[in-house]
Amino acid sequence: MLHLLSLQYTASEREAEPFVAAHVDFLEHHHRGGTFLLSGQTVPPSLGGAIVAGGVDRVAAERIAAEDPFVVAGVAAYTITTIDVGRVHPALATVLGVEQSQVRG
Repeated sequence: MLHLLSLQYTASEREAEPFVAAHVDFLEHHHRGGTFLLSGQTVPPSLGGAIVAGGVDRVAAERIAAEDPFVVAGVAAYTITTIDVGRVHPALATVLGVEQSQVRG
């Protein structure tokens, strides 16, 4: 399973600014641990950001999102969409650990 974590600011970017360094540390921690496969800001960045997480169940994804310093500070919230991967590009198959029957292209 993969999880799309969509981050939306619930306060202004200015109010979120004091928590940016801690948020980046949070991202780096979960990237190093292998849970976050990719992350980035939305376009425009004032809307928030998105993370694709893998290797954890839905409950763990929710727990991780709740630990984000932005969420703890009350300046952002996550919407989580869980994805049951059906088809995957060959370039991503190994990274995602999917079965060969799911590889397309």
